[in-house]
Amino acid sequence: MFRSDIQCQPLTTEAFAPFGDVLECVGDPDKLINAGMCGRFHDRARMDFGDGQAGVSLFKATPRALPYTLDLLERHPEGSQAFIPMSEHSFLVTVALDDDGVPGQPLAFLTAPGQGINLHRGTWHGVLTPLHAPGLFAVVDRIGPGANLQEFSLDPPYRVVS
Repeated sequence: MFRSDIQCQPLTTEAFAPFGDVLECVGDPDKLINAGMCGRFHDRARMDFGDGQAGVSLFKATPRALPYTLDLLERHPEGSQAFIPMSEHSFLVTVALDDDGVPGQPLAFLTAPGQGINLHRGTWHGVLTPLHAPGLFAVVDRIGPGANLQEFSLDPPYRVVS
């Protein structure tokens, strides 16, 4: 039994703003570099690592499918977390605002090919959910001392539909 269905929506800068940053090349680049052969879209994410430092890791996640059972949300109170896909496939992003220490009503976004995300520090979110193989991502997040993971089980779960 599901709590309710969550309808996926396209990932846009405006809709995702309460949760984080959309990483994509839109509009004109901020600067041309490499003899004019490369456009730099500068400083597109609000990275926040508390008392730690930025680390770049590679994640290889098993692809999932829609409809998707959303039964776990997590957050990282000590730092932001950016997910940059290393393929041209879209992926599912589930997020929720904080409601007095627990996740509020979740939302679901489908990225477009070429989009990544940066989750702001403390944002409730679902696990990494690629929808196609290889499920390979570069992840920029906090490396440092102390606990930086809080998990919340959703019982009953939600069903995410396209």
